[in-house]
Amino acid sequence: MTEQSSPVFQFSRMESLLRGRRLRRLTVDGVDAVFVRDPVLVRRILVSDSKNYGKGELFRKARNLSRVGMLSEDEAMHRHYRRLANPFLRSTKVDEYVPAMRDIVRDVVSSWRAGDAVDIQAEMCRITCTISVSTLIPGLIPETTHALSERLSRLAWEMIRKPLYGKSAARAARPGASKQLSQARREFRELLASCIEDLPNHPEETGGYLSALLADSDEKGNRLLTPEQVCEEAVMMMTAATVTTASVMSWALYVLSRNPLVEERILKDLMRSGSAAPGQGAPSYSLRFLMEVLRLYPPVWISCRKALSDVTLGDHSLPAGTNVVFSSYLLHRDAEFYPDPHRFDPDRWTSLNPSKVDASYIPFGIGSKGCVGEMFAWQELQVILDVVTQEWKLGTEPDQHIRTAPETTLHPRRLLMVPRPR
Repeated sequence: MTEQSSPVFQFSRMESLLRGRRLRRLTVDGVDAVFVRDPVLVRRILVSDSKNYGKGELFRKARNLSRVGMLSEDEAMHRHYRRLANPFLRSTKVDEYVPAMRDIVRDVVSSWRAGDAVDIQAEMCRITCTISVSTLIPGLIPETTHALSERLSRLAWEMIRKPLYGKSAARAARPGASKQLSQARREFRELLASCIEDLPNHPEETGGYLSALLADSDEKGNRLLTPEQVCEEAVMMMTAATVTTASVMSWALYVLSRNPLVEERILKDLMRSGSAAPGQGAPSYSLRFLMEVLRLYPPVWISCRKALSDVTLGDHSLPAGTNVVFSSYLLHRDAEFYPDPHRFDPDRWTSLNPSKVDASYIPFGIGSKGCVGEMFAWQELQVILDVVTQEWKLGTEPDQHIRTAPETTLHPRRLLMVPRPR
């Protein structure tokens, strides 16, 4: 049976359509697809049978994204770009970034004025973009780092708000429709390209991500990537890293403002030593808090794959070319795995661990296509949470209603918060 979903994605409607079913044929964004809500089957798609699935072509916006590097359909190219990025994102390297991360967050939040409303999402973009530029492109003069960070911040903010679904996405995909996004992307790329062009003049700067991409060569010494490809891959890496973290941190600060007891426990917990990422020992309360934020508000809220050949999924035979859709938002709110699933409860993670046998918790994806920057993101979230909450108490207007916006990321539609000194 095929149902026609509404022009704007509605989670409650999708939950209703899927109730009692783990797999169902639906029309999503005008495309026939199979929607999967069984986390065991989702894990099969992403891990054990991943070779049978490629990137889906469901959402109009996704068709406009670059397909170079880690977004390439070519598996060998994907793995190659991933290996190039990994040395700058592994946990031991990320630990080295922490002092710089703290300084950046302090610098941004020190500009806030008590009692003056702050656009939290825009500020989280400033923070995450400055961290991204400063850590992945070291050695730049301060003026260039600042200019790159500001341009990346504008690009990230436009990316977050770009519609992903329905008629609004179709309109935004028309040539010339997204003028602000196009301008922000062009301005960031132009400055980044000039930095790439200047790198050969500074051979001593060999430790950064851009340098690694530019210096990548085959066994004969021939460079594998053109400056244009280096620029394209860096743009995708840095926007992906910033838009997701900025959205998650915006939700985290909003949830804190609505839960005074949770905020009190966070402050006490942050007085102690730092906490490990999930799977690396018992999680502290602050980490459990972030895990719960990511459960309820996963930034990558929906995904699509396409069957590359005839496949069997559960009891269903799917022909090659079938679009297979799944939503981490819905998986994370399945009552079978999470009792009282819509309640915010960090303590549920004292007895729960992210499963290794299913996809009931996938805020960063899983398998070979999982987020290469997961360790970077966990550390960054904890640093931002620590610095912001110890400097400021943030509040919203009592009657302010925050809407959930499922666009490029799952973010608050508009979040103004008022800082008060601790």
